[in-house]
Amino acid sequence: MRNAIFLAVLSLAACSNPKNPVQSEISNFQTTGSVERLDSAINALIPANAKIEVLASGFEWAEGPLWLEEQRALIFTDVPTNKIWKWTEQDSLSLYLEPSGYLGDRTDKNEPGANGLALDAVGNLILCQHGERQIGKMLASLESPKSEFLALASEYEGKRFNSPNDLVFNSKGQLFFTDPPYGMDPWDEKQLDFQGVYRLDSDGKVNLLIDSLSRPNGVALSPDQRTLYIAQSDPEKARYYAFDLDEIGNVVSGKVLFDATSLQGESRKGLPDGLKVHSSGTLFATGPGGVLVISAEGKHLGTILTENGTANCAFDSEEKYLYMTADAFLLRISLK
Repeated sequence: MRNAIFLAVLSLAACSNPKNPVQSEISNFQTTGSVERLDSAINALIPANAKIEVLASGFEWAEGPLWLEEQRALIFTDVPTNKIWKWTEQDSLSLYLEPSGYLGDRTDKNEPGANGLALDAVGNLILCQHGERQIGKMLASLESPKSEFLALASEYEGKRFNSPNDLVFNSKGQLFFTDPPYGMDPWDEKQLDFQGVYRLDSDGKVNLLIDSLSRPNGVALSPDQRTLYIAQSDPEKARYYAFDLDEIGNVVSGKVLFDATSLQGESRKGLPDGLKVHSSGTLFATGPGGVLVISAEGKHLGTILTENGTANCAFDSEEKYLYMTADAFLLRISLK
């Protein structure tokens, strides 16, 4: 058990230089890690002088980063402690929501909290709730969060999910999500004999899209929403998959986009986990070493080496920063 939250946050100094607005802010956050550049194409995404900044630390296992544009804030989950935290440039770190994923009385659950987070079309907070084994909707505004939830989906064909992990909406309001068993405890009854990838339609129907992956984890969509990306956190098959979707949102074909199995090692902690897609179509995918930068064609351009097992990442609305949840840390790096 780690100690209570400790902020690794110093001051943020600003200087006025109208001739060079890019340098109008100077960061005094502590830094860590480095950027491995395997292909020059990464330089169009990550500046040569970009540093990995440590914004906060002391979490059990930070996950699910989500940018809230109206609040200019990042919220993220700490799964084992059943909490969601909020970070802003002005106010630093504050507790956003507790509990986040489990509303029962047991205190010995391993990973009770929420994992992946998303916003629906009207701004409701949608959560992958490990402890409740469901996709839930928070019944409160983003500005005044409360631990009151509506279950949007909790089972497939009458059988309870394992523990929904990550999720992404398309522009039609369809929700794609993964369901590995990571949030289950030994006493939980496993009712499904596979780890599924699902689509939840606006009418509440749950559609099974994929049942052949051993550990589906992170999920994302291409900018045109015709490709569904899935990260598989299986150490024997540490891969990122690309599945073609038809107009309805069904999977019509799939392939291994990039296999990261051989990258694992003592110096490169972590497995394929959360991932996000840049507006350029480039994937920022957590995996061995930190965050792998992978082209839409499956070429490994480089890795943001965080020096920690890295769970997930998220852009702000302007793609000015990539925020990363890496074990006990909340990190970020500037983008072009």
